[in-house]
Amino acid sequence: MTALLEVRDLTKIYDAAVALDGVDLTVERGQVHCLVGQNGAGKSTLIKCISGATEPTSGTIELDGTPLPTGSPSASLAAGVATTYQELDLVDALSVADNIFLGHERRRGGLIAGRRAAVEARELLGRLGRDDIDPKRLVGEMRPAAKQVVSIARALSHDARLLMMDEPSAVFDSRNVDSLFDIVERLISEGVGIVYISHRLDEVERIGHTVTVIRDGRTVATDLSPTAPRQELIALLVGRELAAMASSDASSTATTSSASPTPTGVAKPAPSTDRSTDSEPVLRVRGLTRRPDVIDVDLDLYAGEILGIGGLVGAGRTELLRLIHGVEKQEAGSVELGGRELSGGRPDQAVAAGIGFAPEERKSQGLWRFWSLARNVSVAGLSQFRRGPFLDLAAERADASEHLRSIRTVPDDSTRLVGELSGGNQQKVVLARWLSRKCRVLLLDEPTRGVDVGARAEIYRVIRDLSSDGIAILVVSSELDELVELCHRVVVMRDGALVTSLEGEHLTEAEILAHAIAPPGTETP
Repeated sequence: MTALLEVRDLTKIYDAAVALDGVDLTVERGQVHCLVGQNGAGKSTLIKCISGATEPTSGTIELDGTPLPTGSPSASLAAGVATTYQELDLVDALSVADNIFLGHERRRGGLIAGRRAAVEARELLGRLGRDDIDPKRLVGEMRPAAKQVVSIARALSHDARLLMMDEPSAVFDSRNVDSLFDIVERLISEGVGIVYISHRLDEVERIGHTVTVIRDGRTVATDLSPTAPRQELIALLVGRELAAMASSDASSTATTSSASPTPTGVAKPAPSTDRSTDSEPVLRVRGLTRRPDVIDVDLDLYAGEILGIGGLVGAGRTELLRLIHGVEKQEAGSVELGGRELSGGRPDQAVAAGIGFAPEERKSQGLWRFWSLARNVSVAGLSQFRRGPFLDLAAERADASEHLRSIRTVPDDSTRLVGELSGGNQQKVVLARWLSRKCRVLLLDEPTRGVDVGARAEIYRVIRDLSSDGIAILVVSSELDELVELCHRVVVMRDGALVTSLEGEHLTEAEILAHAIAPPGTETP
């Protein structure tokens, strides 16, 4: 019997970056096929190719033995392929029924038939066991878990035979995730095939029939049992044997009791202090909370230390940096710099105190592409160049040039437009900005995203040089090897909380990943 979905040798290349490299995937009718992989492994690119949102470079996709049109979301929907994404794309200002049939509205005589849409929406919601949801209610008034149900109903409104679900439980709390599994069970009993993407291995074990592991854009294992040993799955995800995880004794000696351990010394390039028990952290975070993204976080960062934050997408890492920098205001907790408490929600105060922030989306959040390098460097501290009502442009350019040269920006001509530079050199411009401000703490969110290998090595050098000058650096990265290579210590976030701190021999890719994907309520997998 022909499989519902057959993907063979699927490849997707973006310029010089290979996102998918010969991926294979087979999904049967009435089957939950779990797709797992690290951040950036290629999972989302794969489902975008299948859904028609992205045109693959090569390879074949067949549905019920018939080639599926590529690069056309409407053609994929018409064939019965639907997708629900982690970032829900519903319209809050529209009703449940209007969202479900958005783009293929129910009509009568050329007019939208609202009553018919409401009746059919109620039927779809009842099919999911959620006839308690009012089709006329505005989506913006609903809780995230209910919105996810509406998103699934919208997918089914296209007579979906294959439903791809990208981290569907991300908006469900532990008490309500059972309702999601009930929906999945209902759908597979009707013969719908499901591709279920999740980083929660306890969910995979509970709901899946089979598992495929993707790493670095390749299929590294398929037809795995969802009850396969946890260590075996983690080894496949990381790409090497779990020597550090093989011994329960070794695992139990890792620093897991606190995210702010007593300073003991560090590996890799030594920070400018020895973090002895008498040293005081330059940055102290206590009880920092903004639910649901950040929950009761304690954190100490020392002068000259490079501290990494590991975790999966949605763990709360970026949100934590934004709270520390005052971009968002916390519900509870405190941030202290050098013993002085900062006001929440005041990034200007954080900058004045000496905290710099290089955001993940540098092009849209960290740079002004049509401004000069000089103005991009000086923008966080223009007051130092004021001479009465005017700016001393020569002093501004000289200061920018000094700092651009110090971190080997190419070109370092301060009059050039920043949009003309490569990604790696644009990131250096952001770093130069905070050198100009003489910051004491630097927050870096995905500092090497979108840069080539050579630029990555150069950014590492810059970060290490800043560390050796005594600047305390907090790094968020989805690249496990980057955290291991660059950082003295790594704390791991999961579901908004810090769950462990790793250093020394315990600072390995396997250890970081194991804690990042551990089931709720556990500390060590």
